[in-house]
Amino acid sequence: MKITGRAIKYGANVDTDVIIPARYLNTSDKNELAKHCMEDLDPDFVNRVKPGDIIVAGPNFGCGSSREHAPVAIKASGIACVIAPSFARIFYRNSINTGLAILECEEAYKDICDGDELEIDFSSGIITDHTAHVVFRANAFPEFIAEIIEADGLVEYTRKKLGK
Repeated sequence: MKITGRAIKYGANVDTDVIIPARYLNTSDKNELAKHCMEDLDPDFVNRVKPGDIIVAGPNFGCGSSREHAPVAIKASGIACVIAPSFARIFYRNSINTGLAILECEEAYKDICDGDELEIDFSSGIITDHTAHVVFRANAFPEFIAEIIEADGLVEYTRKKLGK
């Protein structure tokens, strides 16, 4: 599977409180969560994000509380993938469970600029920055994780496996 999108870049330690502030945790409606995604870090995020865009951020992305709302809000906002050198472990697992693609790649974070046009080949882990004409290699997803993401999350993956 391949995707293309524009990079939206953030720094290190982007925590779940700025991904989706606690004042919006009274809903699980993904479209409502998307309206408030990143608003405490980047008030203009919802106006500039386009379907297929890719967040490129610093280490420890998704730190903070274990709220599943964070990857749900990111995905519902139109973000197709998050690239960072590292992720908080619970955020990593919540992302897979909700079908949000995430890749670990330190070099990509260092070299990709906000607005760069990117292409990601999930089967190989190749990230191509078409703006800077640079290629990065992240670890490709293991087959079972790729299947969960392609199924739109663990619940849909399980339904498919059970034939429901």
